[in-house]
Amino acid sequence: MGGFFGTVSKTSCVTDLFYGTDYNSHLGTRRGGLATYDAAKRQFTRSIHNLESTYFRTKFEDELDKFTGCSGIGIISDTDAQPIIINSHLGRFAIVTVAKVVNIDELEAELLAQNMHFAELSSGKTNQTELIALLLIQGRTFVEGIENVFSHIKGSCSMLLLTEDGIIAARDKWGRTPIVIGKKDGAYAATSESSSFPNLDYEIERFLGPGEVVRLRADGIEQMRKPEEQMQICSFLWVYYGFPTSCYEGRNVEEVRFLSGVKMGKEDDSEVDCACGIPDSGVGMALGYAEGKGVPYHRAIAKYTPTWPRSFTPSRQELRNLVAKMKLIPNRAMLEGKRLLFCDDSIVRGTQLHDNVKMLYDYGAREVHIRIACPPLIYGCPFIAFTSSKSDMELITRRIIQELEGNANKDLDKYATTGSPQYERLVEVIRQRFGLSSLKFNTLEHLVEAIGLPKCKLCTHCFDGTGCF
Repeated sequence: MGGFFGTVSKTSCVTDLFYGTDYNSHLGTRRGGLATYDAAKRQFTRSIHNLESTYFRTKFEDELDKFTGCSGIGIISDTDAQPIIINSHLGRFAIVTVAKVVNIDELEAELLAQNMHFAELSSGKTNQTELIALLLIQGRTFVEGIENVFSHIKGSCSMLLLTEDGIIAARDKWGRTPIVIGKKDGAYAATSESSSFPNLDYEIERFLGPGEVVRLRADGIEQMRKPEEQMQICSFLWVYYGFPTSCYEGRNVEEVRFLSGVKMGKEDDSEVDCACGIPDSGVGMALGYAEGKGVPYHRAIAKYTPTWPRSFTPSRQELRNLVAKMKLIPNRAMLEGKRLLFCDDSIVRGTQLHDNVKMLYDYGAREVHIRIACPPLIYGCPFIAFTSSKSDMELITRRIIQELEGNANKDLDKYATTGSPQYERLVEVIRQRFGLSSLKFNTLEHLVEAIGLPKCKLCTHCFDGTGCF
């Protein structure tokens, strides 16, 4: 996915930019970048680093002195090298995007046919942020150019533009990814994660609406495009992506996870000795489950954070599997002889679940019950790249449907319907496959209730196949 941070201030912005961007590190794993604009020198400064084997801070800390100015943007990206700096009829600007362009090949061919060229190749492929920039500069104004992006891409795109006259923030037309505006004395900021704000003394000013475009200057906000009425914000932000202290649309991530757990705990008739969370995103739900069920919360698995941050995710699947195992250390004293209930965010391929369950039994667990914070993932995500890097057949649900039906696409709506015979059969096969004492998924209805937004304002495509391009 990825996350960005931008700020414009009456004084130097570099410290806020550095730490504000770093607070988006849990959203991306591949590249980080910073760009500043110094109005006195009329100069842009940019730096980009690979983050696949280290932290954002270690790459940028030693070169902060080269950045000057009162405005800047930063990015932690799961995709391309960013920011990109453009000189066009709209003026000079730097751009960062949190985007997933599904039709990138089609758009690339169209732009090449118009005699445009691509200079920023990422791993031998077209850099989608450069492609977005080329669509943008076809407009007579920044707003017209952003609307051109919205009308051409399939998927999603939120962006920050560092111009010679402040920062332009534009949220995805369907609002699939968020932008939060923060304010403090003498400065404004825009970010993907509101958790960037507290330690930098920003207060949440407001959340941009779908398709809304604003310009930030040190002394105020100018609305350049009104928001759309329809919204499809990704529900997985609350389930998995979001940092616990972050808020989207006024709804806190940890609160949503906790409420989901409380609801499941109150309705669950399983007999267990304690509830435990799979770090990191399963912890909030497990705390809620423990309260709802009336059982103690135990930390039977601990995450080794000094050298295995959540953001470290190798590109090769076999290394990802190893890292997923190495990050978590079981505590035999808290496991042995116990009937344990574990909460986790989701089951995608099932590889990590298989390893975790084996480890729990090996360390003496008498029973292992699993509760999942979201419904089964039936469809790959074409909008923000949560499951878009995986074919549908890499999802454990689709592999099991293939085995049961001889066709991985048969009766998907029935398998996605809580309580249907197909749904119950799917869950039971997964339970048996991993040797679980019991397995239950959160229902879509309960997840929507915990988030607290109308279902029509949430994208739930990966659960039920709904969603709009």
